[in-house]
Formats: sequence, C-alpha cells, structure tokens
Amino acid sequence: MEPDFIRRRTVLAGAAALAAPAAWAQAADYPSRPVRVIVAFTAGGTTDILARAVSQKLSERLRQPYVIDNKPGAGGNIGTEMAARATPDGYTLIVNSVGPIAVNPTLYTKLNIDPLTDLVPVVQIADVPNVLVVHPAVPARTLEELVAYAKAHPGQANYGSTGIGTSSHLSGYMLGKRAGITTTHVPYKGADALKDLLAGRLQFMFATIPSVIQHIHAGGLRALAVTSVKRSRSMPDVPTVAEKGFPGFEAGSWFGFFAPKGTSEAVIATLNKAVNEALPSLEAQMVREGADPVGGSPEQFKQFVMKEYEKWRVVVRESGATAS
Repeated sequence: MEPDFIRRRTVLAGAAALAAPAAWAQAADYPSRPVRVIVAFTAGGTTDILARAVSQKLSERLRQPYVIDNKPGAGGNIGTEMAARATPDGYTLIVNSVGPIAVNPTLYTKLNIDPLTDLVPVVQIADVPNVLVVHPAVPARTLEELVAYAKAHPGQANYGSTGIGTSSHLSGYMLGKRAGITTTHVPYKGADALKDLLAGRLQFMFATIPSVIQHIHAGGLRALAVTSVKRSRSMPDVPTVAEKGFPGFEAGSWFGFFAPKGTSEAVIATLNKAVNEALPSLEAQMVREGADPVGGSPEQFKQFVMKEYEKWRVVVRESGATAS
C-alpha cells in the first residue's frame, strides 16, 4: 500500500494536469469582456499617461476595452493593494512603478500586502529617468556648478520632491551623500513641488522627464543631468550624473503591468505578447515625451524588479526615510 504522502502527491499532480487545459482554454478566450487597469496615482501623472497609451493599444489589439481606474493614495499603496486582492482572472491589472513595488516595502513600517509576492510581473513598459533641473535664477549651468553653489551656501539650497521616499527624494539624498553637500529636502504631495520650483521657491529638483520636459524646452527650467546609465533618448544633449563624476549613480522611475498572484501563465503570456507588439507603435511618442520603451519577458521584468528592490532597500535605510 502506498504511503499517504505519495498518494497525496499523485492526487495533486492529477488535479494540476486536469486544471492546465482548462486554464489554457480560458486564456484562448481572453479577454471576453472589459478589463480594469488600476493606476495607483492621480490622472495626468507619468504612470497614468503611460497606462492610458498602452491600454488603448491593448484595446485595439485584443478587441476589448482596457479601462483605466485611478485609485491614488498612500504613496500608491491603496491601488496596489486593490490589485493584489482582485480575482486573478486577468480582468483586473495594474500599471505600477518603482515606488509602490520596489521602495514602499522598505519605506513603510507595515503594508497589508507584499507587492513583491502578491503581484506577478507581466511586462515592463518603460524606463523614465529622473532629470536634475534648476530654476533659471540659480547660477548653475552644470552639475559641477550646482555642487559648488550648494557648498558655498550650505543648507540654503532647497530641493523639492513628490514625497518622502519617492525617487525624487532619494535621488536628492544620493546626490547630497555622494557630492558631500548639505541641502534641504522639502517634500510635497505630488505635483505641488514642481509648482514651487517653477515659482522659484525651490532651487532644484530631480523630476521625471515627462513631467518637466515642456518646461525645459520653454526655458522655465534648466536641465543639468539625467539619472540613467545612458543618456536619455529624449534629451541626448543632457549628460548623465555618472558622466559628471558620480559613477554608478542610477535613480529613476520605471513602469510596467502587474497581475494578481494566481493569474494563469497563459493570460500573462497573452498580455505580454500584446504589449510587446504594441510598444513599437508608441516608441516615437514615448521618446518625445521622455520615456524609453522597454518590453521583454515576464521573467526579465521579475528579475529587474528584484534588483530594484534590493537597490532601494539599501538607499531607504541609509536615508532614514520612513512612512507609517
């Protein structure tokens, strides 16, 4: 007579074999009704803009509406938790970014879900570097001149961010540490930081390129450096921070589709293929607006997310930033 654990394993294997064809059959019909795409931030932001552009292409390719549902709040945690708790059938997805996925697990003392395990990476949409911008009144046209200015005015150079623990905040912290300068961090809620920078109440800021590129072109802000490994295709004349004497300085935003844990591999494969096929048609628009399209497999995105989590975990702890 077989031991119990062998019988149990045989039963489980048989159940999995029966379930697999059903899952693939379900995916063959996917999507058969509208799909909800959660965005954990307000309308008009970088996450929202990218989510809407790609979702429109998915609607065209998969012949069902992919409908954006903005659920902002708590640094992206509210929308992220809603997505993680949704039925894993492919009809609720989320377009998310570096903050809720890679930063918040360390930044927040308690989360109701673990975004690294309760969500499944589907495909990366884009990389969006931060760009270091200054108000035109600041007498600095290069990163070296800004560092010299900050050293000559310790504590008087104020930089804004979109909130404690955001990439704009942590980029400023990293520059201060690497350059040996003392600056004052002024956290805001969302876009209010940019308003004060444009008004001259702040001296500099690390902002996502799409949020400031029009102001740079109009002369309202001056771009000094980008935080990507390579120069941004959107601003090829602007050097990287690494080029300016800070090797390894990489801090920006990225965006991608995630699904609730338990979503079938077949549905994930369908979504991944559709996004990868859609990105070339969006490339010119995305680059023009400040984003570099990425694409790739779910596994590549998963590995990238884990590397980002490990990187930001160290930075958040060093900075002392916390959020309740």
